[in-house]
Amino acid sequence: MSKPKISKAKQKEIARERIKILFQQAEQRFAENRTLSNRYVTLARKLSMKAKVRIPKELKRKFCKHCYKFLMPGKNARVRVRDNKVVISCLECKKFMRIPILKRKME
Repeated sequence: MSKPKISKAKQKEIARERIKILFQQAEQRFAENRTLSNRYVTLARKLSMKAKVRIPKELKRKFCKHCYKFLMPGKNARVRVRDNKVVISCLECKKFMRIPILKRKME
């Protein structure tokens, strides 16, 4: 017998769920085992690429775009606000990410 087929939409939904779980686990395990947290980020990235699912914006900012390490502000990351940008510095690889602060229109 062959495996039952799962629709692409269902596969993507499962992948999004698992990515969120992996980031939660990375956050919980960070204090005791940083390498495990970094592994969870790697697995989440691989899963998102395999299922062609975007990692949510709030989770994207929790890992370094250069070395793919899980970032915890105060431990291995520095967060500063400068010139209408949030600057997140990775203290593992000494690189940084700039995220613009967008102004909302008053309605």
